[in-house]
Amino acid sequence: MRENQFRAVPIIFLFLFVFSVCDALYGPSSPVLQLTPSNFKSKVLDSNRVVLVEFFAPWCGHCQALTPIWEKAATVLKGVAAVAALDADAHKSLAQEYGIRGFPTIKVFVPGKPPVDYQGARDVKPIAEFALQQIKALLKDRLSGKTTGGSSEKSEPSASVELNSQNFNELVLKSKDLWIVEFFAPWCGHCKKLAPEWKKAAKNLQGKVKLGHVDCDAEKVTLPS
Repeated sequence: MRENQFRAVPIIFLFLFVFSVCDALYGPSSPVLQLTPSNFKSKVLDSNRVVLVEFFAPWCGHCQALTPIWEKAATVLKGVAAVAALDADAHKSLAQEYGIRGFPTIKVFVPGKPPVDYQGARDVKPIAEFALQQIKALLKDRLSGKTTGGSSEKSEPSASVELNSQNFNELVLKSKDLWIVEFFAPWCGHCKKLAPEWKKAAKNLQGKVKLGHVDCDAEKVTLPS
């Protein structure tokens, strides 16, 4: 009996060690800004500068590989743009508001505009160059008087419901409410042009008609014939 108890101790210790390593990708001394639901609005949506946000999961291998690169980008862009990270595994509801499906997902928040997805190479130079492009565009808009900085309604999550193969049947097909659903592809130019108008329509029709959207690239939704 004593022998079995002794053998169990290192196994328990090993699991505790693995979890402690996976729980934190960015320590308290990291140059990366740590985001939570309580500070997301003040640090991101109400910010008057460009903010790069990594939505990550501690167990994700790609996220772990990105960590030193993201920290270096934070150091390079210090004083120019904010580089932040949100544990999307711990804060699922907030991540879902921004349609996060995979890890890591990088979104760039520019004052007065909806967030932009970063789909470039995961290296310091292209990340920094992309941030500078957004900063230049922001300055150009401010010089022309198009924006005054700070948050806007466009930065908030869309009122359109994100639909997928798991919730489509329950929310739409079984509903007694009237639904208008957009089936789109992220790479489609027409879909990209429709996005801001769809978001505006979803807000204007809130409480009257329900609007939803399905990413046909990521989801297979079967409609009744």
